[in-house]
Amino acid sequence: MRARVPLRLGLAGGGTDLSPYCDEFGGAVLNVTIDRYAYAFIEPSAEPCVRFCAPDIGQEEVFAPDLEEIAASRLLLHAGVARRFTRQFCNGKVPTVCITSFVDAPPGSGLGSSSALVVALVEAFRNYLGVPLGPYDVAHVAFEVERLELGLAGGKQDQYAASFGGMNFIEFLGSDRVIVNPLRVPASVLNELELSLVICFSGVSRSSEQIIAEQQRRLHTPGTDAVAGMHQLKADALDMKDALLRGEILRLAKILNRSWEAKKRTASGISTSGIEALRDVAMNAGALGGKVSGAGGGGFLMFVVPPARRVAVIQALRDAGGTATGVHFTNDGAASWRT
Repeated sequence: MRARVPLRLGLAGGGTDLSPYCDEFGGAVLNVTIDRYAYAFIEPSAEPCVRFCAPDIGQEEVFAPDLEEIAASRLLLHAGVARRFTRQFCNGKVPTVCITSFVDAPPGSGLGSSSALVVALVEAFRNYLGVPLGPYDVAHVAFEVERLELGLAGGKQDQYAASFGGMNFIEFLGSDRVIVNPLRVPASVLNELELSLVICFSGVSRSSEQIIAEQQRRLHTPGTDAVAGMHQLKADALDMKDALLRGEILRLAKILNRSWEAKKRTASGISTSGIEALRDVAMNAGALGGKVSGAGGGGFLMFVVPPARRVAVIQALRDAGGTATGVHFTNDGAASWRT
């Protein structure tokens, strides 16, 4: 059994999918999936054991088929999904399988890679066991495993982006309600936006948990900069949706800059001297707007550039030590197939 799910770029509103903000005020995020993926394979084990393999990070573990045994795994995501499906769909009997995964981006990339991997594992198990779960169900199970059962800090947008795929405006409401609104953006606008985007890996893979924990602490205090910053980020998501549907790429770049300033108000550590240096390089080379994708502190930056300056911006970022490329959008979400 093979599963593949796309990673995403967070265009606007990132952070407003965090509790307690989305529970009290409602969150809104605009994101798009790109041609980088998380993969998960499940195969029957030839031996009475459970094997977890993650060759991209150099880890492999073997356990007896027992819930308590696999709970000790260092590959938390593999173990978390395996335990959830064992309890919910296998009457507590752990399947003897080999689960292999890899991701087209490093952990802490800001592209939602960890959550995309959880979705890939959920989708692979769904198909392997023949469980009738739709895209909302897959995203919700992935969210529960990652955030509630494993206690890993973060929001909800990554799971839904990976499960559905495409360009989506996603609303996060009280009582754990999520509404995914696929945007019907004209093809000419998507082509222009794709040509206008440059992404750059900062060279730093960061853990977002400290930043997210600080955001959540500050969000519990009404009237702080964090709350005001989140309000602006949500407004920017709405504004960017309108700009996209109207095909106003220059306006989108301005919103990106405004969101970057608002995001930095929600927690310390979101920006670093290295991030600001790369951003300055891109802007001096002709970029119109830019910010980090994800929680901040490292990972990928994204820039809107005039297409005629695309090559120059990429070269300037590479000369400054960044890993810069263009990017391609994808429409498909989580997919799985048997071999």
